[in-house]
Amino acid sequence: MNLKSRRNALKSLALGSGLALMNPYHLLASEKKRKLGVALVGLGYYSTDLLAPALQQTEHCYLAGIVTGTPSKAVAWKEKYQIPENNIYNYENFDSIADNPEIDVVYVVLPPSMHEEYVVRASNAGKHVWCEKPMAVTSKECQNMINSCKKNNVQLTIGYRLHHEPNTQEYRSIIKNEKLGNVKYVNCEAGYRENRTDHWKQKKEMGGGVIYDMGVYAIQGARLGTNMEPIAVHSAKAISTRPEIYKNGLADEVTAKLEFPGGVFADIRTTFTESTNFMIVECEKGDINLKPYSSYGGAKGESPLGKINHSYEVPWQQTKQMDDDALAILSNKAPMVPGEEGLRDIKIVEAILESAEKGKRVKI
Repeated sequence: MNLKSRRNALKSLALGSGLALMNPYHLLASEKKRKLGVALVGLGYYSTDLLAPALQQTEHCYLAGIVTGTPSKAVAWKEKYQIPENNIYNYENFDSIADNPEIDVVYVVLPPSMHEEYVVRASNAGKHVWCEKPMAVTSKECQNMINSCKKNNVQLTIGYRLHHEPNTQEYRSIIKNEKLGNVKYVNCEAGYRENRTDHWKQKKEMGGGVIYDMGVYAIQGARLGTNMEPIAVHSAKAISTRPEIYKNGLADEVTAKLEFPGGVFADIRTTFTESTNFMIVECEKGDINLKPYSSYGGAKGESPLGKINHSYEVPWQQTKQMDDDALAILSNKAPMVPGEEGLRDIKIVEAILESAEKGKRVKI
C-alpha cells in the first residue's frame, strides 16, 4: 500500500469508527509510535556500518536520535536519516534526553571505559538501555549499571547479537537437550589482525586489549558450548606480541583454560595477531564443529545430526537483536541478554587476567 492509499484507508477507518474529528496524520504518527525510538550514542564504525542500516530494517524500533561529539557527523546523519534537530544531542546536553518522548531506548556504542557513565545517565533519564559488549571494564562497573537500571525501572540489555541468531540457537539446542550426550570438552578461538595503532583498543584507560574485545566471544563460546558456568581459570597467559603498540600491560593475545563443573574444560584463545574463528564441542556421541562461530554472516558448521547453516545477509543479526530487545520492552518481558549476562563475562575476564598475572588457578 502506498502512502496516499494508506492515508485514505486511515481516514476511512477514522470516519467509520466515529473518529471523524481525528486527523489521519495523527493516526500515522500514533502507528509509528508503536515502534520504539532508539538513540545511538557514539557514531563509530559499528553504529555507522551496522546498527544504523539494521535500524532501517527493524519492525519494532527505529532510529530516532543520535548522540555525538562531532558536529560534522551530526550534520551528515541528520541529512542521511532525516533525524529531527531536537533528537540530536552531544555529550554535554545528553541528560536533557529525559525530556524527549520520542526517545525510548538509548543504545550505548562507546569505548568500554565510558559504558558505565552513559548507561547510568541514560537510566537516570528514564530511558531503557542497550549497551554494546564488553559491558564494562570491571565487574563493579557492571553491577553499578545493573543497579541504576533497576532503580530507575528500565531494562538493561547487552548487545550480544549471537544469542539471537539461528545457528547459535541450533547448536545450543543440541547441547541443552543432550542430543549428542554430555559435553566433554570445548576448544574455541576468536581473533583478527588488528592493524590500528591509536584506537581505543590500544589504550588501557579506555578498556583496550584483546580480552575485552574478541575475548568476550571466546568466553561466550566456552560458556554456550558447555551450557555451564566456569568455576575457575587455569594457566592463563596474556602477552603483547607488539609492545610498541600494546603497552602498559595490554595484551594482544590471551589464552586460558576454563574449568567447568563435572571436570569439563574449555581451552580458549583470543588474538589481535591473526584471523581465527572456530569452536569445537566434543560430546559423547560426536562433535559439533563451527567455523566460523561468531561472524556477522552467521555461524556455519556441522555435527553428526547434520549441517548448521541458516543463511542471511549482514546486518540481519543486528536487526534481529534489536527487534527482539524492543519486543521485550514492549511486552514487559525479561530481555534475552540482561545486564547479568554481561557481568558474568567480565568476572571471567577479571579471573583470566588475575591468573595470567599470578600464574595460578583462580576461582570465579
